[in-house]
Amino acid sequence: MTHVVLESCIRCKYTDCVDVCPVDCFREGPNMLSIDPDECIDCAVCIPECPVNAILPEEDVPEDQLHFIKLNAELSRGWPSITKRKPAPADADEWVDRKNKLSELIR
Repeated sequence: MTHVVLESCIRCKYTDCVDVCPVDCFREGPNMLSIDPDECIDCAVCIPECPVNAILPEEDVPEDQLHFIKLNAELSRGWPSITKRKPAPADADEWVDRKNKLSELIR
C-alpha cells in the first residue's frame, strides 16, 4: 500500500508533509504535491502534518477520489522530488475549503 495526495492539495500545496517523510517520496508540481507510490513506505507520518487533510492511505481514499491513486503515480513520474518545506502559495488559504478543484490542477 501507499499513501495518496488528494484533491484538497490542489492550489493549497502546503509542504509540511515533506519535512517528515523518511524516504523523500513527495514530488512537487506547480500547484500540488504527489506521492511516488514506488518510494512511499506507508509509514503515515505525513498524514497528521497536512493542514488540509489531503493525504490518506490508499485503502481509505473515498470513492469520489479514487482517480487520485492513478494520478499520483502518473504525476510523480514527471515531477521533481521535494524534501524541504517551502512557503505555501500566497492564496492557499482561499482554496482550503473549495471542492471540485481538479480543473485547477497544473500538470
